Amino acid sequence: MNFDATWVRWTGRIMSWLMIAFFVFDGGIQFLAFDFVLDGMAQMGLPTSLAMPLGAIMLGATLLYAIPQTAVLGAILLTADLGGAIATHLRDTTPVLAHNVIVVLMGAMVWGGLWLRDSRLRALMPWRQN
Repeated sequence: MNFDATWVRWTGRIMSWLMIAFFVFDGGIQFLAFDFVLDGMAQMGLPTSLAMPLGAIMLGATLLYAIPQTAVLGAILLTADLGGAIATHLRDTTPVLAHNVIVVLMGAMVWGGLWLRDSRLRALMPWRQN
């Protein structure tokens, strides 16, 4: 399979853009500290004062992910943020399996989108060696 095909790069871009859109939305509502965000944080036992800093971190990591030259660093930071979400929900009584499967799939889309759109990453992480 030719991974340099235009459709492969466009599939990666679309996956990445979907994740960027979601993370801008998620980071934005945290940064703006909407009441429903603060209520959810309080229910999970998190200080509501963390809403703005967590939103800023999410937005910053997303910005790094959106810029091709810093996309790998952004993906690493977004993965760390998603790991924090999983750890937070493991402490809570929310449906752990459903939530964590979605978060893991989001992480796979972050890295899968980047892998498909960046030939250097594909060279670094091949599926198999010839």
